[in-house]
Amino acid sequence: MSAVTKDTVHAVEAATVMRLLPSRPRLLALGEPTHGEDVLLDLRNGLFRQLVEQGYRTFAVESDCMMGLVVDDYVTSGTGSLDEVMERGFSHQWGAFPANRELVRWMRAYNESRSGPERLRFAGFDGPLEITGAASPRQALTTLHAYLTAWADAELLPCAADTLDRLLGADDRWTNPAAMMGPSQSVGQTPEAAQLRLLADDLVTLLDAQTPQLIAASSRDDWHRARLYGRTATGLLRYHFWMADTSPGRMARLLAVRDSMMAANLLAIAEQGPAVVSAHNGHLQRNKSTMRMGDLPLQWWSAGAIVNAHLGEGYAFLATALGTIRHQGVDTPPPDTVEGLLYALPEKRCLVDARRLATALADMSPAARVSPWFGYSPLDPAQVGSTDAIVFVKDA
Repeated sequence: MSAVTKDTVHAVEAATVMRLLPSRPRLLALGEPTHGEDVLLDLRNGLFRQLVEQGYRTFAVESDCMMGLVVDDYVTSGTGSLDEVMERGFSHQWGAFPANRELVRWMRAYNESRSGPERLRFAGFDGPLEITGAASPRQALTTLHAYLTAWADAELLPCAADTLDRLLGADDRWTNPAAMMGPSQSVGQTPEAAQLRLLADDLVTLLDAQTPQLIAASSRDDWHRARLYGRTATGLLRYHFWMADTSPGRMARLLAVRDSMMAANLLAIAEQGPAVVSAHNGHLQRNKSTMRMGDLPLQWWSAGAIVNAHLGEGYAFLATALGTIRHQGVDTPPPDTVEGLLYALPEKRCLVDARRLATALADMSPAARVSPWFGYSPLDPAQVGSTDAIVFVKDA
C-alpha cells in the first residue's frame, strides 16, 4: 500500500473537523469501535469542549434517554450531587467511567456562569433496553399521563391513571430476562399489552394535538420531556410486542426497533439545536448494520442511517478506529488493512479525511481486519467513503 498523502491527515481538532464538512451539521456524531477505552473517552471529551466553542450546546450519549434527564437536571441547574447523578443518570454502566464523570463535572462548571441558550444540555438517546431485555413501560406511560392530566383538557384523556396501573400489572412481568430467549415468556402480546399500545397511541396523539396549549401552560422544556416519554412508551410497547414474536425475523425486528428509537430521540435532539453524539460506530454509520447470531445473518438500518436520511448534510459521522488494544488481545493491525495503513503513520492520533482516503484505497483493495476480540469492531473498507472523517488512535 502507498502512503497516505499529507493533505489527508490532520490534527484532531474541532476547527479541522468543521473545515472537512460542507456546513455545520445539526448532529455531529462521533463513533467508537469499542466501549469503555479511556483514551477514546478522553479524546471525545476534549473534542466536545472545542466543539462547544463552535456553537454546539448538547452532548448526547448511548445511554437510557429517561435516565439522562437526571444528568441534564444536574448540568443545567445543579439538581442533586455528582455522585448521585453518576449512579442514577446512566445505563449500561456508563456512570462508572472516570471520563464520563469528568465530562458531567465540566458541563456543570461551564453552566454555573451561564443561562438560557448558552447553557450546555445533556441527553441519553438509547431506549431503556439491555441486551437481556427491556424495561417496563410504566415510568414512561404514567409520567406522560400525569403531564397530560395536569395540562391537557381532562375530558380528552383516553383513560384514568388506575387503568394504566391495572393493565401494566407487576413490573417484573415486563423485565423477565427469560423473555429475550423465550418468546413465550414475554407479556408483549397479551390482551393487556395490546390495550396499552392503543392507549399509548391515544396519549401521544393528545400530546401532539394540544401542543399550543401544553407549551403555554407548562413550558417548552416540559413539553419536550413529555414527547420523550411518549416516544419511549410507544417504543417499549413495540419492543415488547416483538419480544413475544416467534417468526424468524424476531431478532432483526428487535434490533431495528432499538435503532429506530435511537433515531427518533436524535431527531428530537436536533430540533433543539446543534448536538454532539457519542455512540458505537455501528449505531451511527450511514449503512445498514449487520451481525450474525449462530447461523442467522441479521440486517437492519442503523440509527445513523435513519437520521442521515432525514437530515442530509445536517448529519455528519466521524468514525473512530483503533490500532491496538493489547490488553484485549488486539495487536498491531496487518499492513494490508485500513487500520494497518493508518498505523504506519507517525502520528499517535489523527483526523483522516475519509473521502480522500477512500479514493486512495480504490486501487489498493484493502483487506477487512478481523478482530480476535468480540468487543472491537474494525473498519469496513467498503464503508470508508460513507464517513465524513476517521479519528484514528494508534494504541489504546
